[in-house]
Amino acid sequence: MLNYVTTNPGKVREAESYLRDGTVAQLDFDYTEIQAAELAPIAARGAREAYRAADGPVLVDDAGLFIEALDGFPGPYSSYVEDTLGVERVWDISRDLDDRRSAFRCTLAYCDGEAFAASPDPVDRGDRVAAAATGPSDRNAADTDAEEEADADATLPVKLFEGYVPGRIVAPRGDGGFGYDPIFEHGDETFAEMDTERKNAVSHRGRALEKFAEWYADR
Repeated sequence: MLNYVTTNPGKVREAESYLRDGTVAQLDFDYTEIQAAELAPIAARGAREAYRAADGPVLVDDAGLFIEALDGFPGPYSSYVEDTLGVERVWDISRDLDDRRSAFRCTLAYCDGEAFAASPDPVDRGDRVAAAATGPSDRNAADTDAEEEADADATLPVKLFEGYVPGRIVAPRGDGGFGYDPIFEHGDETFAEMDTERKNAVSHRGRALEKFAEWYADR
């Protein structure tokens, strides 16, 4: 059984559309989200931590909205920005940009404690760069123990699968979806204007899941 680490059952249903029935289970696990400039080290660290907790195969995703003219903002901090500034404020920041090109990106991280055969997809064998990106902090004994445990497993291979969908930032339209969907236009529609089937077919997470499913079928 593959444990998809998420609190969103919609993600599990999306994964099930790419994998065999009965092979995916939702795992509600609050892994540590480190601060990093890219999605991959965040997802990789989360997959290692979740694998230790689940003691079985896990799939962790990290995703974000990247606005080119804002140097990729909000990027890996998309969830935090949504919770603090809000989607409308991101549109306010973007409305006067000459170039509002953007992209949704998703990185899936898979870990089952075993090594991987060579393939075109990246394999993360350590997250020391990501750990360094967290910077200095005041740590108590529990934090230190947790970091030492993470370092001990830093060589656990994590398979990474990336999905990308280009678009542009627009004034909010549509009543569907969630998060930044109303201000992200792909083609002639925002994600919030698309039905679930249409959105999943073109979404960043769907594209990453398609790559993962093709590889996982032979795992």
